[in-house]
Amino acid sequence: MPVVVVESPAKAKTINKYLGSDFTVLASYGHVRDLPPKDGSVDPEHGFEMLWEIASDSRKHVKAIADALKDDDTLILATDPDREGEAISWHLQEALTKRKAIKKSTDVSRVVFNAITKSAVTEAMKNPRDVDMELVEAYLARRALDYLVGFNLSPVLWRKLPGAKSAGRVQSVCLRLIVEREMEIEAFDPREYWSVRAVLETPRGQTYEARLTELAGKKLDKFDLATAEAAELAVQAVTSRKLSVTSVEAKPGTRNPSAPFMTSTLQQEASRKFGFGARQTMSTAQRLYEAGYITYMRTDGIDMAPEAVTMARDAIKERFGAAYLPDSPRIYKNKAKNAQEAHECIRPTEMSRAPEDLKVTEPDQRKLYDLIWKRTLASQMAAARLERTTVEIGSPDGQIALRATGQVVVFDGFMKVYTEGQDEESTAEDERRLPQIGQGDPAPLHKGGMEAAFAKAGSREDDVVEAAPTSGMQRGPGGLLSENGAVFGQQHFTQPPPRYTEATLVKRMEELGIGRPSTYASIVTTIQDRGYVTKDKNRLIPEDKGRLVTAFLVNYFRKYVGYDFTADLENQLDEVSAGDRNYKDVLDRFWRDFSAAIAETSELRITEVLEKINEVLAPHLFPPREDGKPPRLCPNCEIGQLSMRTARSGGAFIGCSNYPECRYTRPFGPPGMEEASGIPPEGKLLGEDGGDEIRVFKGRFGPYVQRGAVTEENKKPPRQSIPKSWVPEELELDKAVMLLSLPRQIGLHPEDGVPVWANIGRYGPYLKHADSTSDRGGTNANLEDIEEVWTVGMNRAVQLLAEKVASRGGRGAAAKPLRELGEHPEAGGPVNIMKGKYGPYVKWEKINATIPKETDPEQVTMEMAVQLIEERAAKSGKKAPAKKKAATKKKTAAKKTSAK
Repeated sequence: MPVVVVESPAKAKTINKYLGSDFTVLASYGHVRDLPPKDGSVDPEHGFEMLWEIASDSRKHVKAIADALKDDDTLILATDPDREGEAISWHLQEALTKRKAIKKSTDVSRVVFNAITKSAVTEAMKNPRDVDMELVEAYLARRALDYLVGFNLSPVLWRKLPGAKSAGRVQSVCLRLIVEREMEIEAFDPREYWSVRAVLETPRGQTYEARLTELAGKKLDKFDLATAEAAELAVQAVTSRKLSVTSVEAKPGTRNPSAPFMTSTLQQEASRKFGFGARQTMSTAQRLYEAGYITYMRTDGIDMAPEAVTMARDAIKERFGAAYLPDSPRIYKNKAKNAQEAHECIRPTEMSRAPEDLKVTEPDQRKLYDLIWKRTLASQMAAARLERTTVEIGSPDGQIALRATGQVVVFDGFMKVYTEGQDEESTAEDERRLPQIGQGDPAPLHKGGMEAAFAKAGSREDDVVEAAPTSGMQRGPGGLLSENGAVFGQQHFTQPPPRYTEATLVKRMEELGIGRPSTYASIVTTIQDRGYVTKDKNRLIPEDKGRLVTAFLVNYFRKYVGYDFTADLENQLDEVSAGDRNYKDVLDRFWRDFSAAIAETSELRITEVLEKINEVLAPHLFPPREDGKPPRLCPNCEIGQLSMRTARSGGAFIGCSNYPECRYTRPFGPPGMEEASGIPPEGKLLGEDGGDEIRVFKGRFGPYVQRGAVTEENKKPPRQSIPKSWVPEELELDKAVMLLSLPRQIGLHPEDGVPVWANIGRYGPYLKHADSTSDRGGTNANLEDIEEVWTVGMNRAVQLLAEKVASRGGRGAAAKPLRELGEHPEAGGPVNIMKGKYGPYVKWEKINATIPKETDPEQVTMEMAVQLIEERAAKSGKKAPAKKKAATKKKTAAKKTSAK
């Protein structure tokens, strides 16, 4: 039977159903091969030769395909219809050829289908082709570039910025977008401005809202009412005049539907409407695709197959009537410039299959399918028809003018099914519906009409109006209200640009030409997994680690995190996939400059890098101080300068240059992040014990007590962490001395003579039955209370340890010997025969020597045991028994054996 290979078992199952028992359908389970994460996997010195390795978990799948080919000489590669899918087919063909599973007689072909339906699969099988090497070369170029950047740039980060995890060709550019947006927000200086609104009445008693547009005969711009005083005068001007309608203009308008989904717009809309992350959207879409419900979900295409357009139009006519069907199909032009991306849009495979007909149990799948189905139908529906109305209101003296806008939906068209979400809340006034208003109508103020708006503005406690209104005018946080409650002056401040959501980030990357649809989800996920970015209320916020990495790369590798450079490189890769450029030329041009940039950084000293980052991040790390002193002056000693320091354990903090005289530190980030504490940087002196100073310090990993000072002779004085339940600022000398006395040896266990200890550890107070508290073996048991560490006796300790052993089914208990042979004749210490998981063994100290299967444990003598111990020690490299000199014994034993 011909062997058909796809990526996933779910896809294999669906396709097998369509092809029947005449075919063997197997899954490759992903990429099959990858570049080993070691130096030399891409060799620029030898034509960018790439060393591929079959992943350990892929070997069994490749073997299964190779075994299937023994029974049939036909291989059909049916992986996904994009660059990645083409690469997987190529990898499979290469791997199987190396295994000699593909022979000269083997017929190898490639088939692609955009949807997993019977008709699409059957049609694809009729049109086989060879693997498209232009698409493969585009893949090879991307993979080589990503390897060369990641493998060469990440070590530079590790050396110069301890704690930084990795850098990537597109990942680092994406991170830069988020960091620079955050810096824009921090540097933003809000500007105050005011608006004036009034509620007016029609002759029939209906109300509507209008905005002040002219004052003193002059058109108002956004910042013309810049203060509360100016707003107060404007409110008075409106309330003191008679108003009437000077003109009413109604204009017809239309609104067209959005194009069908491609990968990026699907991610954006799923984020807006459901709060889905990019990865969540793609994995959900993958399952819908593999089940045959939607077309392939990684695409730049927005065009739709003619038969799909026909199906959509039929479904629209059947469900909503001919009025909702435009005279001719809507055509959407594809933005993609290369063949690889020129796929259909993301759409349902059957337009007649409504969301309620879907046979899925996962709510996410149903939600996403509903979104795709509605967007696809809407894209082929008639435009919505609107009537937009503008009403101008003025005073007889021409000093005052107001405007009311609104719209009426005359025919809903595609809006009956779907309207696109928005990234930010809309405040458009023309979305309101206006009552019937005629030119020349009087427009008196509606008393009390703005009181609700005034009350709502008053809930914004951070906005404070400084003006002193005239008598009778109400005043509150954020606004001024006329005496009759009909005219409202509202305070506003310009807002900084919003933080990115995953949706707006993907949109921005798409606008800049950075990355491609198939990579957006993994890139956005990677920068979060690395700890460079966190997500709060769906907004992406850079962590200080992310700022550090960006500051370093922007200063030392600016070209390679440049938006234009990255977009141009993407275009070059697109040209490779279109067959218009040689991929090795792209790699060679890139590597020539990039390797030189890497070489330049080798001379950089860490202090030089840190000072540069201090300079770049100064607005964030060292903002102006309220007291007017230099921002980087140490607030503790007022002598040293604050700067960023890196810790040996990774990460960063802010410290004083006057160390060790001044021990001031605070977390990396702007001031104010550190918690208020009564413990100064040089530690709080509690007193003396045995001639040593005892101090409390606040370390980066928590508070601790210390005996004595750090000196050249004593670089690591005794320290002990303070339990979480104790308040460090309130700790007294006697308690600190008690802590420094730990661990406490309670005594020797009555059964085996091994010490029992009481101590305070990472998870609280505990007992340990072992030679020392640093011993990884032994038995641990929790103590209920901190105070028990100093009071628990041996009887209670033995009971708690026994209960712990019993609760684990005996695991951890001291194993009892099968036989006790006695003391080691040369080095001392008991030699015993033990029962083990894999058979009996000889135990002496930390050496365990297996007893040969043919030897009865009951017949083992001390001489045999010593020989087994020595052989085991030599083999494992452990220290053999002292006074060993047993080479002669070994030879004698060997001779006796051979003589026998």
